[in-house]
Amino acid sequence: MKFNTKTIHGGQEHDPAYASVMPPIYQTSTYAQSTPGGHKGYEYSRTHNPTRHALERALASIENGNYGLAFGSGLAAIDAVIKLLSSGDEVISTNDLYGGTYRLFTTIFEKFGIKFHFVGMESADNMETYINENTKLIWIETPTNPMMNVIDIKAAAKIAKAHNLMLAVDNTFATSYLQQPLDLGADIVMHSVTKYLGGHSDLVMGALVVNDKALAEKLYFIQNASGAVCGPQDSFLALRGIKTLHVRMQRHCENGRAVAEYLVKHPKIEKVYWPGLEDHPNHDIAKSQMKDFGGMVSFVTKGNSYEDAIRIVEKLKVFTLAESLGGVESLAGHPASMTHASIPKEEREKTGVVDSLIRLSVGIEDVEDLIADLKQAIG
Repeated sequence: MKFNTKTIHGGQEHDPAYASVMPPIYQTSTYAQSTPGGHKGYEYSRTHNPTRHALERALASIENGNYGLAFGSGLAAIDAVIKLLSSGDEVISTNDLYGGTYRLFTTIFEKFGIKFHFVGMESADNMETYINENTKLIWIETPTNPMMNVIDIKAAAKIAKAHNLMLAVDNTFATSYLQQPLDLGADIVMHSVTKYLGGHSDLVMGALVVNDKALAEKLYFIQNASGAVCGPQDSFLALRGIKTLHVRMQRHCENGRAVAEYLVKHPKIEKVYWPGLEDHPNHDIAKSQMKDFGGMVSFVTKGNSYEDAIRIVEKLKVFTLAESLGGVESLAGHPASMTHASIPKEEREKTGVVDSLIRLSVGIEDVEDLIADLKQAIG
């Protein structure tokens, strides 16, 4: 089954009760038993729920994985992965990553004795310096948030396997439409389903997909024991979103390219970050592991002025100034004061997250309207 068909049919079956085409919303906390332990596969909705189960099958299908897990948020999914570790273990993470991930690593898990190394991974070999007997996990985003750095998943997987480490890939920006990390050697794929998979800015959810049964069982145990699950209503919305992922991503990519090319030519723009640009670092790797280059674009204005960045995002009319990304509507953000404010200024600026950086989530509107909006806001 090809990808576009998987988004609609992958892992899905008609509901056995009335053969409904869409899985029903099983809005229930518990299930009747004929005798203690005698049930039809479901006993309590924290552990299993038919609507969430349908979503988890769909998530596994579009990532070419065997097991999917849906969580109450992307951070809850990441939390479950780190809970596989123990005090004294070490993690190698990319140094340019979502601020919430950085906050979770440094303010929650470091105090439990887990050590994190934040490394520039434009060359995967940079990881080798930090690997020791305590290293257990490599955590990467690609493209990264918000600098759009591209990391070679195959190269990272080769290093991980050589040292018997787990490799987890945050696939939120690319989505499974553009790249499939399990096929490239990753052990765990993570999504903030809130973003492109949901696609309509109306839910908060996270997901993990794996191939290994033993790893899946550990994660299912953590998911259930920690109670970090999503509800049936959100599961239904995410399933609906996945069914249009392929057509939405096509337009996100088309519009992203047009916006990036417009900004590159703008006399007031200093630098544009989008993996599809030929001068983008690791553009060739992006071409080799991605089907297209996505709808996330970041840029800085000439003069590196905080005031200019704020003026631009406040003047936008079609783009909405808001947190998050990946919805059908275009959003604009100022990472230094919004999504990445939890990262200390000196650490942010080491990776390029300067005060003049603006991040765009390019939606699926008419691209001429988007460019006109940027034109009037930038001036």
